[in-house]
Amino acid sequence: MGSSKANRRQFCLGLAASVCIGAAALLGATAGGAKTPLLAPCPIDRVTISGDFGQAAFNVDLADDEDSRAKGLMHVEQLPMSKGMLFVYKQPQQLAFWMRNTLIELDMLFLDGNGVVQHIHHRAQPLDETVISPGSMKLTGVLEINGGLAQRLGLSVGDVLRHPSFESPDSPWACAP
Repeated sequence: MGSSKANRRQFCLGLAASVCIGAAALLGATAGGAKTPLLAPCPIDRVTISGDFGQAAFNVDLADDEDSRAKGLMHVEQLPMSKGMLFVYKQPQQLAFWMRNTLIELDMLFLDGNGVVQHIHHRAQPLDETVISPGSMKLTGVLEINGGLAQRLGLSVGDVLRHPSFESPDSPWACAP
């Protein structure tokens, strides 16, 4: 680019134009003044978790109705490390799970309405019918991932899960790539 003032000014003007064009595209401005959505909707089959450990992303199957929540991960013989199941409830409530007909060990991350991890149950044992619950907390979601993975990644209470089903405490937030 060189070091002359003219070159720097031309570069800066070009950069500013690019930023303005990019911003107009994000805002959906068109020649006719019509607006398009600010950003594409966030995918419902992906979550990100952020915390002191950094960030992790999982592709998820969504269990957001009675039938899908009742089935959960029953009879699943193998779960890829980057996969999980996200259980979502419309109203905060006391949640309880068990491992009936579940063939793999799971970690369960219990979530409040903002997606904040409130409790982690580590290494739920396959086929165990003991009730798994964080107690009397009223929560709206649970993320199930491979057993032992929460500890290996360094996930902890207070980490934040991002998904369209949860309100963001520091809104707005961008979807994971």
